[in-house]
Amino acid sequence: MRHRAFTTAGLLFALGLAALGPAEAHDYTAGPLKIGHPWSRATPGGAKVAGGYLTVTNTGTEPDRLTGGSLEAAERGELHTMSMEGNVMKMAPLPNGLDIAPGKTVTLAPSGNHLMFLELKTPLKQGERVKGTLTFERAGTVPVEFAVESLAAKAPAGGSASQDRSGHDHTGHDHGH
Repeated sequence: MRHRAFTTAGLLFALGLAALGPAEAHDYTAGPLKIGHPWSRATPGGAKVAGGYLTVTNTGTEPDRLTGGSLEAAERGELHTMSMEGNVMKMAPLPNGLDIAPGKTVTLAPSGNHLMFLELKTPLKQGERVKGTLTFERAGTVPVEFAVESLAAKAPAGGSASQDRSGHDHTGHDHGH
């Protein structure tokens, strides 16, 4: 009887992990590109912009370029970079996109390169997933979902190697667009 209880408990544990696996797995593949956990922050009511973050690893032998992205909840999306000049955080569009060299990973993260979603139609709510796309020069348009984390998130749930150390949050800021 003890063995059977252990087996049942083991089965329930395994089923629980299997149920969590696909829901938690938030990665996409487009040819040789591996797209890791697209995410955004929740936005306060009235916010007109949101950021989009993720990683892209090129496992192939040819370079590719991330040229843009979109979000169903926004009128348009742009690639942006952020940098510090003295004590001033500067943000600028990346009209030529981001190169993804073979064997390399590009990270879009708060206070660095990121997608900027402009003219939000509705606020982004923590816990939801919002449909969007990523556009690559070679791989084409890739449908993804952006997991919406807390308003103060510095990385996706579960952690990330790329942490926002600046404390700067551009969610809800106009940025002159």
